[in-house]
Amino acid sequence: MAENTNGVSSHPEEATTPVKGMYENYFLDYASYVILERAVPLLDDGFKPVQRRILHAMKEMDDGRFHKVANIIGQTMQYHPHGDAAIGDALVKLGQKDLLVDCQGNWGDFRTGDNAAAPRYIEAKLSKFALEVSYNSKITEWQASYDGRKKEPLALPVKFPMVLAMGVEGIAVGLSTKILPHNFIELCEASIEVLKGNTVQVFPDFATGGKADVSNYQGGKRGGKVRMRATIDIKDKNTLLVKDVPYGVTTSSLIDSIVKANDKGKIKIKKVTDNTAKVVEIQVDLPSGISPDIAIDALYAFTDCEVSISPNACIIIGEKPVFLTVEEILDLSTRHTKELLRKELEIKLAELKEKLLFSSLEKIFIENRIYRDIEEAETWEDVIATIDRGLDPYKPQFFREITEDDIVRLTEIRIKRISKFNKFKADEIIKSLEDEIAEVTRNLKHLVEYAIDYFKMLIEKFGKGRERKTEIQTFDNIQVTRVAVANEKLYVNRKEGFVGYGLKKDEYVKDCSDIDDIIVFRRDGKYRVFKVQDKVFVGKDIIYVDVWKKGQERKIYHAIYRDPKSGNNYVKRFAVTAITRDKDYDVTTGEDGAKVVYFSVHENSESEVVTVNLSQSCRAKIKTFDYDFSELAIKGRNSRGNVLTKYPIRRIKQKHIGSSTLGGRKIWLDETIGRLNTDQRGRFLGEFDTEDSILVVYKDGSYEQTNFELTNRYEMNKSILIEKFDPETVINVVHYDGEKKDFYVKRFKVETTTMDTKFSFIGESSGSKLILASTHPKTTVLFKAGTKTKDPEDMAVVIGEFIDVKGWRAIGNKLDRRIVTDVKMKDLPKEESSAELKAGDKVSWTGDDVKDNGAQGNLF
Repeated sequence: MAENTNGVSSHPEEATTPVKGMYENYFLDYASYVILERAVPLLDDGFKPVQRRILHAMKEMDDGRFHKVANIIGQTMQYHPHGDAAIGDALVKLGQKDLLVDCQGNWGDFRTGDNAAAPRYIEAKLSKFALEVSYNSKITEWQASYDGRKKEPLALPVKFPMVLAMGVEGIAVGLSTKILPHNFIELCEASIEVLKGNTVQVFPDFATGGKADVSNYQGGKRGGKVRMRATIDIKDKNTLLVKDVPYGVTTSSLIDSIVKANDKGKIKIKKVTDNTAKVVEIQVDLPSGISPDIAIDALYAFTDCEVSISPNACIIIGEKPVFLTVEEILDLSTRHTKELLRKELEIKLAELKEKLLFSSLEKIFIENRIYRDIEEAETWEDVIATIDRGLDPYKPQFFREITEDDIVRLTEIRIKRISKFNKFKADEIIKSLEDEIAEVTRNLKHLVEYAIDYFKMLIEKFGKGRERKTEIQTFDNIQVTRVAVANEKLYVNRKEGFVGYGLKKDEYVKDCSDIDDIIVFRRDGKYRVFKVQDKVFVGKDIIYVDVWKKGQERKIYHAIYRDPKSGNNYVKRFAVTAITRDKDYDVTTGEDGAKVVYFSVHENSESEVVTVNLSQSCRAKIKTFDYDFSELAIKGRNSRGNVLTKYPIRRIKQKHIGSSTLGGRKIWLDETIGRLNTDQRGRFLGEFDTEDSILVVYKDGSYEQTNFELTNRYEMNKSILIEKFDPETVINVVHYDGEKKDFYVKRFKVETTTMDTKFSFIGESSGSKLILASTHPKTTVLFKAGTKTKDPEDMAVVIGEFIDVKGWRAIGNKLDRRIVTDVKMKDLPKEESSAELKAGDKVSWTGDDVKDNGAQGNLF
């Protein structure tokens, strides 16, 4: 602005606008607009504004037929000011949820990430469910559209917890919302429990299926987490099949993550093929020598086969964003539904009363021939007055006063209707209206029961095909160091003190992964754990280097060292289960000049005997003797150890290695996740030595022997028995032979020795099924046996007394020559129940009851 020499503006008509506070106000206005009008759904109907406007436009267009999506977008643009692209994307997402919109044409696939066809090629209409729960103009509040030309609903009168069923995700200014989708039937059932006053808990259910761990869901509030996993089946020892994808992951992105993990050396695969069509199927081919169980864990650890989802339930209540749990949202939504049902009933009651009033007026008007009295009337006012006087004797029976409008309606009755008036039919109409009024009045008095019946109706009418798709499980925590593929080679330069995978010209140690920890022991008694690197200096004169795993209690180190201060030679046994990386620790007392004279490592705490040769110049009478490490207790790594000898040692030589001093490895089976562990979680299987194995009997009538590696994975829904294998164990079986159409009993011992291979012990013909299996010596079968002419009688057979042990391929003996039904296993007496049997000893299982010889009913 130009100024004169006195500093006064030369343009007095121009004013200065202060900017102080302008940004703050504008930003708050913008943030409020985005939160309320774009990103966050409203509690009342569960919709964002664009979704609500789409559904309102589709209702206006609804004629029962499909409409081009392009036309729906155009209709919606009368209400939504943000362009056709936003409307089209929102409509496609609504259609893919398969709840409110019926689709026709190529609408894309959320599983594969394929986009929908152009709006001009696809069609849509409102679903029957949407028409049932989302619309009622009589109880809808309206507002002017953005340009004032149209009216749009403030909220649709949705009588269902829609926001929980569909899920929603939105990013606003300063906050975001992420509500996961839940199961339709479970929401209805939970709403019923809320109406009954009970506490409920609901968990997510995803259209993609898969498995979910909701142990940390926390009601969907901020800070919670849901772990999602794809279902991975083992087709054979070299092939895995991914049968679905986690929520938010597509087959394309999943394959990309697998390829990237392979390129980085985290996993090893030969080939990955997308066979997805009607159902998801991604085939992962493994190279030979790779365990499929470890490969599955690696896929969960390093690829999008497992993802974590962090919910953040935020909705609009009273024009403000509110953070609630999904249970609180369900409670509010259910109460809102009850209130909408009450309003509908009140409106219906008022309409029925009006119909009853006019039907009664019409009957009185015609039956008492009041219409004849108006023949003498000369003016319109006289006509009205004459009819009003004729109705006077009957007015007390009506629920409200008779108005002039009511009388005018009577005058509009045609002569033809009066001439054909049927008193009996009129009474039937009135009686029907009175019954309806009584029913509506009763529903209003018992509104909770009416609302419960409403949700039951929704389940019955729309619940088919909406069963839970996502399996709720508790996941194990996969230790990535256990499943990481050895993608590097570890080398050591003992003299110079370097370790790493970049020392290609030095001594090879073993294969390792690039996320492994390495432990190094030096001659001076120092040892250290560090992350594997290309090349790292750890100190000269290395005597031992290996990959270190945290918590290895059974890996025991034997050491004999000389203490310079006392001159004694000490012997110790210790484990290194936990440690701080990049910090030096001492095997010795830590004195300068200490020296390790003997060192050995034993993976399973084996003992050993060493021969000690003392210096020839020492005064000891016995200069050569044997020492047995099994006589020495395993102590902490900081212990000094026991004195072996006070004389100088010339040489120590290993004589032989003994058995494990810690006994067999105690193994438990966590049946909730189907994994083995040593943490005392689940059922105790027993103590396992090197040659031991695990017996698994499957519901399909096969058995398998596996090792006891903690990486093994057992599908509990497919297995019958999982226990420590004993060659003398007898398996008692009842099976149905599909070829012979009869039930058979057999007892056999496992005679095969091949590991990790399934052997079928029932018939291979169509219809053959395993009914029950048990390893308990007193297994008793209960069933009914009869003939066509005689009623069935209850029977009980102790399998061990009924048939001798035969080969595993034998068909066995018939359970009974008569018609057999209702086969089941008798419960064990309390004193012989599995709870009081020895660990891992006798575990049994029975299938669903069998109905008859035709194998009807629920068999495997």
